[in-house]
Amino acid sequence: MLIETLAAAGRSCFAAASLRPFSRSSAMAKSKFEYVRSFETDDTCLRNCYIVVRLDGRNFHKFAEQHQFAKPNDDRALGLMSRSARSVMEELEDITIAYGQSDDFIFVFKRTTTWFKRRASKLMTHVASQFSSSYVFYWKEFFGEQPLLYPPGFDGRVVLYPTNHNLRDYLSWRQADCHINNLYNTVFWTLIQKGGLTTTQAEDRLKGTLASDKNEILFSEFDINYNNESAVHRKGTTLIWEKRNETVSKRIKRPNEEEQQVPVTRSRRKVEAYYCDIIGDQFWEEHPDVLEDDT
Repeated sequence: MLIETLAAAGRSCFAAASLRPFSRSSAMAKSKFEYVRSFETDDTCLRNCYIVVRLDGRNFHKFAEQHQFAKPNDDRALGLMSRSARSVMEELEDITIAYGQSDDFIFVFKRTTTWFKRRASKLMTHVASQFSSSYVFYWKEFFGEQPLLYPPGFDGRVVLYPTNHNLRDYLSWRQADCHINNLYNTVFWTLIQKGGLTTTQAEDRLKGTLASDKNEILFSEFDINYNNESAVHRKGTTLIWEKRNETVSKRIKRPNEEEQQVPVTRSRRKVEAYYCDIIGDQFWEEHPDVLEDDT
């Protein structure tokens, strides 16, 4: 009886001892040092607003030169940017639309998103890290054996837009910027590659020119109709979610029958790419689910 009593006491002492470290650590969590958390700023994004995360390549002019990107547009680089953006959308399904051009990509979270409690820093860093890691991961898919000399960098910012009108104006501004930059670069590099000018001479030739002047240079001197240039270069890349029906084969075995291959159709959401005008109304009328109703 005495032995059993001592054994029970020993077990209770052991149990109490095993709990002490946990209780001490719990106490430490509420220690005098916890005040440092008060230095964190509240970066919760305002409710009922579209959250836009915009990424820009850091020092990408140098990156493009060192990796020998084709001028004025390198389809491998543009394809890699789009693939990286698709990876971000597949990871964060509350992104309703993304738009990209050159080394710039924009991601729009729907107004009702609660991802990361709508914290701007969390959303921005997750988008930037997923995009950057995807860029490195898919490099070989687009550049083959050409080595990636060093990791690319992308900086980000968060902007809120409360209405569909505001958001559409923002995306229109980015696509207009794509057109302006691509037209200039197309004429600039055509003057160098086909016209034999130096970079300085090409810059001087284009000073003060309007869009109509640049189109005239391309057409009259090089027989190039700018409107026939690739849409992905002129319009950029727009990514949205769409439902697609997929038919797959499934092996089914019914009672007293041999196993058979049976076609099965199912609907899945996939990220689809468009290279079209998003300034006018047609794109938005054809894809009404991209934007949420203004309330």
